[in-house]
Amino acid sequence: MNADTALRVLALCVVLAGTETLHGIARTLWLAPRVGKARATQLSIVSGSLLAFAVCYLLVPGVGLVSLPDHLALGAVLALFMAGFDAALGKWLLRRSWRKILDDFNPATGNYLLFGLALLVVLPLLVALLRSPL
Repeated sequence: MNADTALRVLALCVVLAGTETLHGIARTLWLAPRVGKARATQLSIVSGSLLAFAVCYLLVPGVGLVSLPDHLALGAVLALFMAGFDAALGKWLLRRSWRKILDDFNPATGNYLLFGLALLVVLPLLVALLRSPL
């Protein structure tokens, strides 16, 4: 991977993190008061996944990857970045305990973030297939 590609991947990570952060703020301000925090968290997996797809659809082609394994690798990088970003945001900005942060990744506690991250792994591949079918 050259420096230009690395910079494009980093930019994609930052745009995705910004989008998901705004999504989380909107969920907290508008959805949670209406349906409750737990239900809002569960519902936001759908809207968050759609937002992630839109960001990937717009920006993944500009990264310049050509092979399907490269797109899967990009998805893994995005998922790892977002998991780290979510944990860092929770710990240092929201001052949550590590236990509460780990609960965000645990479907048994009613949180579906792990499923969103799994979907994020395949989104760049899906975008590549939709934009130029094999």
